Amino acid sequence: MLIRDAVAGDWARIWPFLRGIVAAGDTYTWPRDVDEEQARGLWLPPAPARTVVAVDPDGTVLGSAKLLPNQAGPGAHVANASFMVAPAAAGRGVGRALGAHVLDLARAEGYRAMQFNAVVETNTRAVGLWRSLGFEVVGRIPEGFRLPDGRYVDLLVMYRRL
Repeated sequence: MLIRDAVAGDWARIWPFLRGIVAAGDTYTWPRDVDEEQARGLWLPPAPARTVVAVDPDGTVLGSAKLLPNQAGPGAHVANASFMVAPAAAGRGVGRALGAHVLDLARAEGYRAMQFNAVVETNTRAVGLWRSLGFEVVGRIPEGFRLPDGRYVDLLVMYRRL
């Protein structure tokens, strides 16, 4: 697997799995019916943000991540990142590889820490992965996320120094 900066042509291979993940409504705080134009703007924001893709040797996009400042101005030294792995690539280490790559990229770009603002507590694979990569839960928003079945679950704020 190769992880590289995303190029414009990658969007057509990201959008199908991104659309499905968001529509499922159990891991992302985006509107479940996000349209392609909105999604592209959210996933491929302008600099200083960076979007990367994990690809197989045949060019199949296995997953993607974006890195950007968590806040502007005096808070811009703390990074934020988002990750999506194509369901067909689940269990192949794509999320871990993207996570490690983005942490290295953030360090290289001078960020001092990384914060995830809204990790859905029931997304146990993600919570476990981030913990294994050194993140800790530093905050909790009680019932901050509504699952498709109507249940409310907590959102976790996760953080680690770089």
